[in-house]
Parts: sequence; C-alpha cells; structure tokens
Amino acid sequence: MIQGLRTVIYPVTNLPEATAWYEQAVGKAPYFNEAFYVGFEVGGFELGLIPDGQPGSSGATAYWGTADADAELARLVALGAEVDAPVSDVGGGIRVATVRDPDGNLFGVIQNPHFDRAKVE
Repeated sequence: MIQGLRTVIYPVTNLPEATAWYEQAVGKAPYFNEAFYVGFEVGGFELGLIPDGQPGSSGATAYWGTADADAELARLVALGAEVDAPVSDVGGGIRVATVRDPDGNLFGVIQNPHFDRAKVE
C-alpha cells in the first residue's frame, strides 16, 4: 500500500554544482553525499541527486511544501532557477508553481492551507 511521498530523484549533469544549488534551495546540507548519489532530508522526505540519466521534464513533477509560494518562487529564481509556471491558485486556496533547476529538472512548490503540518513536524 502506498504510504506517501518518500523520495524524489533528480538526474544532474554536474553533481557538485547541483549539490551546491540544492543546498541553497532547501536550506541545508545533504545527509548523504557520495559520488553516485546525494540525498537531502527535507521535511521528512528525501530529495536525491544522481549524476547520470537525462535531466529534464520527463516523468512526474514533485511539489515541495512551502508557507508562501510567491516568496519561494522568487527565492528559487534568485538562486538561478527559471520559472516554468508562475504561481497560480488551483482551487481551495492551494497555490502552486514550478521552476527548472540549473539542469532543467522540474521542481514544484505548493502552498496548501489544508495540509496538516502537525503530522509532519
């Protein structure tokens, strides 16, 4: 049975550069940092980087929670991300946006007032 999001893996072309970018994006150093995989713990979930594969938008988009989608979008753009889809309200006060990281991977942010933060803190 599916228990919820655990890990999202992004393929990158330069692992050290991508690691540095994601350290800034998620605001912490990776907990696992090897030549074949870098893993960040983000709010109880894992964001992983692999130095192989094809970066880009093939596959699903993971949305990472934020308290303020507009501010987070601006922060990611200031770090060098490119806006893929600006912040939009998708109903019920839920706001989403996507950017492309420096390797072209989609990185989504979601502001969801219905998400029970107490269960993840």
